[in-house]
Amino acid sequence: MPRLPVLSLLLAALIVSGGAALAQPAPPTKPGLDAPSPLKPGDAFGEAVTLPERTVIYLQGHSKWDSAFDSLVDAFRSLNEYLDKQGIKASGPAMTIYTKTDDSGFGFRAAVPIAQAPKDPPKGDIAIGQAPSGKALKFTHRGSYDSMDETYEAITNYLDDKGIEAKDLFVEEYTGGPLKAGDNDLLVSVFVPVK
Repeated sequence: MPRLPVLSLLLAALIVSGGAALAQPAPPTKPGLDAPSPLKPGDAFGEAVTLPERTVIYLQGHSKWDSAFDSLVDAFRSLNEYLDKQGIKASGPAMTIYTKTDDSGFGFRAAVPIAQAPKDPPKGDIAIGQAPSGKALKFTHRGSYDSMDETYEAITNYLDDKGIEAKDLFVEEYTGGPLKAGDNDLLVSVFVPVK
């Protein structure tokens, strides 16, 4: 996938930054200045936000770069099967929380926010936890998952241009449900947590 080397570079840059503190969040930019196309007016690109505390149910995974999309789709399929079987309803959009990276692949949590933890917690690869919360920068991606390469390159450039140092994780949040093969009309919010 074309986006994976840039994703790897973004994660590497975030890790190298050591999560150094950000004095002031950068002001949002207008689409068209630093943002990739085809953003629409009002789409966030570098907007300072505060991620709320949220309980999530997630499937922990690791993927090689060359099978990333399929790994994420499979993880969400398994997670949704579990949610349906247990009768657990989502309380927000599905998200991927990228937790670590190296040259061969990345660690992630395919996650869905829930209103409250179930009485009988899941076992195995599925678990209950908290989504990242606190200060973050929000970026918007529209289009196919394969075209996210442009978005991640623009995010990397934005962080470099503004001298912003971020934590060593980030979140993709999917409006309209989790990733699906062949979906060319994705609306993805990418959150880059900062200190």
